[in-house]
Amino acid sequence: MSTEVTGTLVWYYAICPREAWLMAHEMEPEREFDLLAEGRLNQEAHYKRVTKELALPRIRLDQVRREGDRLIVSEVKKSSRFLPATRLQLGYYLWRLDKEGIDVAGEILVPEERKREVVELTEELKAEVEKTVADIEALIRKAAPPPARKIPFCKKCAYAEFCWS
Repeated sequence: MSTEVTGTLVWYYAICPREAWLMAHEMEPEREFDLLAEGRLNQEAHYKRVTKELALPRIRLDQVRREGDRLIVSEVKKSSRFLPATRLQLGYYLWRLDKEGIDVAGEILVPEERKREVVELTEELKAEVEKTVADIEALIRKAAPPPARKIPFCKKCAYAEFCWS
């Protein structure tokens, strides 16, 4: 079991706490799940010239670039369908980097929709991230996952077999 909160875990928690629990407890999703690979290919196809992934402890940034003295981190998504979860995920990255004293801003990129949304770490977003991290830490400590709840995301979820088999 991993007790560390990650940006990916924040995103999944915002969509489905059960899926976040399964991930934190190292339950393996369906290996051949096409949407997971499709997301990686989408990023590679649209942003070949941009500095790519940067991995830090509990953070995997899709893209990183500098604008003057400021670091800009980007989260690339296939669709804008789950923007609130993506904002929270990116907010987590900004919060973590801010705690390290790094001047940072973020952006959500949805290349297939030609969308770009700037995300700043406001006091409101910071408070939401801190509450979410505390909620995830409490969730992870539980012995069993929350009950399965049917949501629209279920039909495209790599963990569906854990809930509906």
